[in-house]
Amino acid sequence: MALLEVRNVTRRFGDFTAVDNVSFAVNPGEFFTLLGPSGCGKTTILRMIAGFDLPDSGAIILDGVDLKDIPPERRPIHTVFQSYALFPHLSVAQNVAFPLRMAGKPDADIATAVKAALQQVKLDDKGKSFPHELSGGQKQRVALARGLVNRPRLLLLDEPLGALDAKLREQLQIELIRLQQDVGVTFVFVTHAQAEALALSHRIAVMNEGAIEQLDEPDRLYGFPQSRFVADFIGNVNMYDAVVKTAGPVLELTLGSLGSVMTPRRDGADAGAKGVFVIRPEQVVIRARGERSPDSNSFEGTVNNFLYIGDVTTYIVDLPGGHKIEALLPNSAPGRAKFFEIGDPVHVSWKAAAGAFLDR
Repeated sequence: MALLEVRNVTRRFGDFTAVDNVSFAVNPGEFFTLLGPSGCGKTTILRMIAGFDLPDSGAIILDGVDLKDIPPERRPIHTVFQSYALFPHLSVAQNVAFPLRMAGKPDADIATAVKAALQQVKLDDKGKSFPHELSGGQKQRVALARGLVNRPRLLLLDEPLGALDAKLREQLQIELIRLQQDVGVTFVFVTHAQAEALALSHRIAVMNEGAIEQLDEPDRLYGFPQSRFVADFIGNVNMYDAVVKTAGPVLELTLGSLGSVMTPRRDGADAGAKGVFVIRPEQVVIRARGERSPDSNSFEGTVNNFLYIGDVTTYIVDLPGGHKIEALLPNSAPGRAKFFEIGDPVHVSWKAAAGAFLDR
């Protein structure tokens, strides 16, 4: 049975529909993420779950109870914000203790719970410090400890790592996964960072213009996008206008002046159907021209540019008819990486099982 159900929820602000008939369910102990660009409605949904805003229609159900008439302070939910929202005049321990004091817990119970919460976020030596004495990462961990100290049924996280630098963000992602596994609290996480969502989540709802485009596990979203928006928003992708030439066990597509390619069959894609062909850069193999390719789809091209980013190099290759394609090459050989140079003639290819045809 789902812990949280969002049923046909709509929220309007004047003529603007921020959330448009959205439904999803979150299971107990799940790390569930709402992912999408700014303005897609994900934070509005989080605010409605927390009780800071109310839906115009639909229902939000927690543990089988409609939250409509339950004020925020009485919901077994806590929210962690990007801004930390710590009280500057209170110590770390006092900040973490605050929800328990508001609930009227005995002092002895509060002390025990605060100590355990600070140990969980590895800040047990910072209890007497004040927020201004902490780094950004430490402040965020205090906010997490405060959110978890009274073991809410649901922890809502609104871009909690957005203000941190890349290295610290990665460290706290690992800590978030560990924390969620240790405490078993259900997380609903909001972010616009695709890599973060893929790394942390059990399931992701990708949102666009107030609606859910696709809800799936991270590897399914990345490997089997159901729309061009999802394909383009999750990671990097090569995308070309396409028409289905023949539909059989595999699809033969025509990519305009580039020619024909083979790709996996998609239900409902009949001959003449129009859409796009998408393929990830890491699925595209790049070789020196003249090297033989076993792949079904292959084209000759010229290196237009490349981007070296340490573990991989991304090549931008000019193809016939004015098309371009990105191909990713791991820099895994020992010693200094050897690159194709700008202007080098190359051969790019991919298997018929790679890529996808999308008709929406």
